[in-house]
Amino acid sequence: MFDFRTIASHALTVLIGQLAVMAFGVVDTVVSGRHSEAALAALSVGSAIYISVFVGLNGVLQALLPVWAELHGARRHASVGRSVRQSLYLWVGTSLAGMIALLFPQPVLEWTQVPASMQGEVQRYLAVLAAALPLNLLFRIYGTLNQALGKPVLVTWLQAGSLVLKVPLSIWFAFGGLGLPALGVVGCAWATLVVSALMLGLALWLLASQDIYRSYRIWHALEAPDWPTIRAYARLGIPGGLAILVEVSSFTLMALFIARLGTVASASHQIAASMAAVLYMLPLSLAIATSSRASFWLGAGHPHRARAAIGTGLALAIGAGAGQAGLVWLGRDLLAGLYAAQPAVVALAASLLAWVAVFHFFDAIQAMCVFVLRCFRVTLAPLMVYCVLLWGVGLGGGYWLAYEGLAGRPPTQEPATFWAAGAGALAITSAIFLVFLARAVRRPAQGGMPA
Repeated sequence: MFDFRTIASHALTVLIGQLAVMAFGVVDTVVSGRHSEAALAALSVGSAIYISVFVGLNGVLQALLPVWAELHGARRHASVGRSVRQSLYLWVGTSLAGMIALLFPQPVLEWTQVPASMQGEVQRYLAVLAAALPLNLLFRIYGTLNQALGKPVLVTWLQAGSLVLKVPLSIWFAFGGLGLPALGVVGCAWATLVVSALMLGLALWLLASQDIYRSYRIWHALEAPDWPTIRAYARLGIPGGLAILVEVSSFTLMALFIARLGTVASASHQIAASMAAVLYMLPLSLAIATSSRASFWLGAGHPHRARAAIGTGLALAIGAGAGQAGLVWLGRDLLAGLYAAQPAVVALAASLLAWVAVFHFFDAIQAMCVFVLRCFRVTLAPLMVYCVLLWGVGLGGGYWLAYEGLAGRPPTQEPATFWAAGAGALAITSAIFLVFLARAVRRPAQGGMPA
């Protein structure tokens, strides 16, 4: 398969970094749970709000990957640097929007009926993360640039190293010691802020000191805003960010809807959702690597090589998705037992993991497609498909079948209904995206965007 080694190596490097970032949440969950039930409850609410804000804004900046990969492929190195500097104006806008959302979460807390006794701690937690958000978004620009240049290893080293620092800092700030008072869940947020600042500082130092960046002239004086370019970036990034937000919110709302079925259903769903999130990291990494390589060949003026790279990436995503789905299907009882000890939770979680296997197979295909479609600047249509199918058919259909019933059939009142509806929605989504992709690769000349 064409570019197999390049795509596989790139994807593996990205995967290690993504898993390290996911471990941040695991660390905070364990530390908060050891501190107190109140800290863990505040973390569950606060992290849900922060993740919803961050991943949407993160998607806006991540969508610039094909732009920089094309310029890299065309050997327009100075244009890469100028494009990165223009993206800083987009970073300022996204950072301000995200900080406002995190500093004033009261409407969301009241809409979701978070208990008043918990709201103060959640607000303090989010206020600290509001300061960390611009740092994390600027690091995302650095990470996206490296992925576009085919050099993700520096990002992965920083992400893995930051995890080593995050663990002791979260413990220290949460429980106190050495003159520092115990801060609970807010201490976890402070640990994230410190780690984010150090990680960004190292990234900026690498940009200034490493020879691999020198030809791109990134440290040139900042130009005035080029509004046509910024608007073009926004047209590419905003639909991509909103699409990711739809994906994340469909998971969040599913958990809220299932919560009314009781603690066993909620616990079982949490196991299924956790497994689905971990499984998703592999197709996500393959999608990033494939879109980077395809855009490189488009920029180099070799659309036939871009099509071949896309074919390799799609084959890898389908194969990996099928392999992961098969392992989950066969080992669902064992996996459920690793997560929980209560027989009722294990039994229900095992049945949900069977649906997770089906869900993930189609999720892998659609993830690859939606990333590669950005190489051809196809972003608005996938967003519309997500809204209709993930929110409408998946989430809405699951709710209707679980709580309202259909065609004379009584409501199921089972969490599996939501996963089955979600898997069906993803199956349709992946089929539609494959059609979109087949049409897009026939007109690769439309993929370019002036820098």
